[in-house]
Amino acid sequence: MTCTCFRIRLVLLLLSLIFFPACERKGGARSIFSLPDDAPAVDSTHPSLYEQTELQTPVDSLCVVKHLRRMYVYREGTLLKTYQVSLGTSPKGHKRYQGDRKTPEGLYYINGKNPNSMAHKNLGISYPNDADREFARKNGKSPGGDIKIHGMVNGWEAEEEAYRLTDWTWGCIAVRNREVDELYDYVEMGAPIRIVP
Repeated sequence: MTCTCFRIRLVLLLLSLIFFPACERKGGARSIFSLPDDAPAVDSTHPSLYEQTELQTPVDSLCVVKHLRRMYVYREGTLLKTYQVSLGTSPKGHKRYQGDRKTPEGLYYINGKNPNSMAHKNLGISYPNDADREFARKNGKSPGGDIKIHGMVNGWEAEEEAYRLTDWTWGCIAVRNREVDELYDYVEMGAPIRIVP
């Protein structure tokens, strides 16, 4: 049963990747501060930005579009690269509580880097913010925390290609190990990360 469910999710995800290619705003790349809340328009005019490009410039802002499973990295408003990402196992909606397995939505910041993570390496995301803490407090719950951009869980590296095609984290944003290596090297501390539905 579990194997069949995984295969169905894998087929659905592959179909979505075919019909929802990497997106950038037409007329040139834009910074995360000019993106609308509902996500950028689909544009496949820059396929080389997906996976083929190696970062060689510091990254000063990031944007994750959850429904496309894409992360965009920028320098001074210029799009440098896109990444395919995996999200929390309950990806729709904003993270509200510890254990809801949702990936947050909103504007946050890169607030840490860990070379000895349980998932290869990671970059910390500043969730929860004051509004997140207040919402959880009013509902008598913990907002959770420890949201990261990370690689594969240590010891699972052989499964990396299968896991990158599904949402499997507890609310974090996962990329391949080699991708988190370059993000770790090039993303500036304090860089804003905007996460949209």
